Amino acid sequence: MPLVCLTDFREHAREHLSKSTWDFIEGGADDCCTRDENMAAFKKIRLRPRYLKDVSKVDMRTTIQGAEISAPICIAPTGFHRLAWPDGEMSTARAAQAASICYITSTYASCSLEDIVAAAPRGLRWFQLYVHPNRQINKQMIQKVESLGFKALVITVDVPKVGNRRNDITNQVDLMKKLLLKDLGSPEMGNVMPYFQMSPIDPSICWEDLSWFQSMTRLPIILKGILTKEDAELAVKHNVHGIIVSNHGGRQLDEVPASIDALTEVVAAVKGKVEVYLDGGIRTGNDVLKALALGAKCVFVGRPILWGLAYKGEHGVKEVLDILKNEFHTSMTLTVNLYQEQGSVPGTMWTKTPSAELMLISRTRAYMGCFKVSQNGCRSVAEINQDLIQFSRL
Repeated sequence: MPLVCLTDFREHAREHLSKSTWDFIEGGADDCCTRDENMAAFKKIRLRPRYLKDVSKVDMRTTIQGAEISAPICIAPTGFHRLAWPDGEMSTARAAQAASICYITSTYASCSLEDIVAAAPRGLRWFQLYVHPNRQINKQMIQKVESLGFKALVITVDVPKVGNRRNDITNQVDLMKKLLLKDLGSPEMGNVMPYFQMSPIDPSICWEDLSWFQSMTRLPIILKGILTKEDAELAVKHNVHGIIVSNHGGRQLDEVPASIDALTEVVAAVKGKVEVYLDGGIRTGNDVLKALALGAKCVFVGRPILWGLAYKGEHGVKEVLDILKNEFHTSMTLTVNLYQEQGSVPGTMWTKTPSAELMLISRTRAYMGCFKVSQNGCRSVAEINQDLIQFSRL
């Protein structure tokens, strides 16, 4: 039977991967409250469709850091892709290139960066960095990814220490060694990961250290793991180029807000000065629409990519991305937008919804002073705004 939604891919992966691999991919921190809430929080948001509008042409294209992508659906950094498929990150990179989207490659990739780039030389790729205690190693890595054509540096800020992941403890998995030996091959198979080196993470990294990274590279720097307005404001103050609102898939500190619940706070704090993205809990095209309506420039998908890899490698990842794209296209087609025109001063506009609740109509395209409101089909990503959603009373 064909797999028709991301849940189908999840079930296939659960049935076909080894227990330790499945537990590692799917596990969260402590009671997994945040992991589960990442998905549940999307279901508390309802869509507000409007009909009899011209949506014969719907354009999902957008840009991130100035680069065009075919849809606001990209691949989040996750490690150890060879746990799910022999070609690992090379298959992921090829699928991302074919889909014309961005792939953030993890520091803990199980393929060499050179092989990943060679597999998809035309792909849009960013690099996710876990900061090493040795500054020279960080410098060498940054220079390497810049020379290989990576277009942005994504610094993960929410891992000064690895979260309490009970599945890994139960399975006696040492992320430095045992998982790789158990699931990626035995010593008799030779060196299955000749380029891979797990490195320690610097727990002393501070806001003041960002200037050092900025002095090392011309690449835009994006911070991954921001959840509060205070940190968002500090990110802007320290001249970063973007923020990924993320709780690490619920794998770090449990009982923090779901990513989608933290998004509005962060978007409001940055005041349009940097691009804001989201990862965590994206499972449908409706989820993508909701994230964009609340201010995300695009979303990044993590676990479902590994499910796709476990299904059919590159082609499985492509199927996962195609499903999300098709669902998102449907979501755009079946909703419409209030689009603001005229004016010159960025601001916000509030109005009463039919349920008499205050709703923020537009985060960036409403203007103070005189403006005109016209109803259009949701024909482009730029037209998506908060008027498309409302929060459930449940």
